[in-house]
Order: sequence, then structure tokens, then C-alpha cells
Amino acid sequence: MTTDTATAPNAAQVEYWNTTAGQTWVRFHCQLDRQIGPLGRQAMDVLAPLQGERILDIGCGCGHTTVELAARVGPDGSVLGVDISHPMLDVARERPLPAGSGTVSFRAADAQVEAFPEASFDAAYSRFGVMFFENPTAAFVNIRKALRPGGRLTFVCWRSYSENDWMRLPMEAAQALLPPIPPSDPAAPGPFAFADTTRVQGILEGAGFSGLAISPFDARIGGGDLDQTLELTFRVGPLGMALRQNPELAPKVSAAVQTLLEGHLTDDGVKLPAAVWIVSAVA
Repeated sequence: MTTDTATAPNAAQVEYWNTTAGQTWVRFHCQLDRQIGPLGRQAMDVLAPLQGERILDIGCGCGHTTVELAARVGPDGSVLGVDISHPMLDVARERPLPAGSGTVSFRAADAQVEAFPEASFDAAYSRFGVMFFENPTAAFVNIRKALRPGGRLTFVCWRSYSENDWMRLPMEAAQALLPPIPPSDPAAPGPFAFADTTRVQGILEGAGFSGLAISPFDARIGGGDLDQTLELTFRVGPLGMALRQNPELAPKVSAAVQTLLEGHLTDDGVKLPAAVWIVSAVA
């Protein structure tokens, strides 16, 4: 294991996903899976897992995608889910498998540095798990080596913050009641680190991948009722980060954010637009 010391690669992310973020995802994992599930499923359809394949699920979190991949590869296939978050992996290991699924295993591991056996997977997949590497080129070199020659990589990542109304609009509704938010480094590890397709292309080609394809995908996501959506909005995304730093302001911004969410309430719960890239390449 290389994820347990403060000097290891991705140490800040290891700390974050084993405390604040990991605890939030464990608490809300059913709602979060329902919210981002359609985006991950679109990427999974592009990957098109085959019966009997061996697949690596990078940043598997609470295991929703790992189990779905196992159902697609069938009883002769296998899926390894890796993540740096021990609390989320605890949830993943308790998930039941559908009948006829492939073998599933989970490992606490950082895909940037984990010593995977070379050429041991037919494909690698990730649902929002690849934007947090300290050194993304090194991470994808390591992932490429774990794939057999001709092995496939597919992941879904967020497009720009400005295009993702599900995060942007609640933050804008609360902005006047919050202290100024300092600008962030767009290339720093975080949800929008892969919003720039030129950067993504450079990383993957620099890591030795070819056949790169990057396609936009848009969907309205959510599905929780008003109270559920408000609670989740206060825990994740830029607004969640702002309120973690200023928890005393949550009651003040509640009315403004709730009014915003009411405008997006449908018969299927609150839904707002999301914008992602579906990225695929070949080792």
C-alpha cells in the first residue's frame, strides 16, 4: 500500500476521501448513485464490456459501477474495483451481486502508483474517478501498463463548471450571502481538472494511449425530492465546500437555494442540467 502516509503521492486526496468526502458519499451513496448513474452508464455503454473480460474500475467508490460492470462481463469475467477511500470501500464490499455476475473484488489502492500486474486487464473504466491524481500522466502510464496491448480505457469526467448547472446554479443563488471564493487552479486535482480537452489529450497521449475519442454528453440529473436535493446540495460541489468552511451561513442561504431548486422540480424529483465528457482510448 502506498496511500497511508502524508508523503505519499496524492496524500491530500487520500486524507480528503477518507474523511470529509468519503463520509459524505457513504451517507448519500444511494442518492448520488441515482444522480450520476446515467452519466456513468453512458460511459459504460461506450466501453461496451464483453462477456468474460477482466475490467479495472478506477475510483470505484461505494461499488455501484463495479457491480454493474460485473453483471455485464458475466460469470466468466471479473472486475477489480480500486479506491483510496476506506469508508466507501466498506460500503462497496457489502453490495449484493446480481445472479450471473462475474467475480468482484475491491482493493484499497491508488491507481497512480499501485503495482498492478502488467497486461492483466482487458479494459479500464472510471466514473468521475480520474480527475484527482497529483500526477495524471504518471497515473495513466500505470493504468496503461495494467492493460493488455489493445486494451480499452473509457471514463466520464465533468466539463466546465459554467456548463454544469447542477453545481453552478445553487452556488450562484447563495453567492451574495457567502464570503468571496478565491479562484482555483483549473489544473489542480479536483472535479473540473479534465474539463479542458486539450489537456486530457496531452495527458493520455503522453501516457502512451492512442485512438483517443472525446465526446460531449448532456443530461438532466438528480431525482431526489426537494428536501433530499437541498440537503445533498449543501454537502457536495462548490456550495458544499463553501458551507463546510462557513457552516454558520447554511440557514441564511437555505431559502435562496430552495427557491432555485423549486424551479427545477419535476414529476421525477429535482433535476438540473449536467455536462460531461466521455473519453475513450486504446492502450
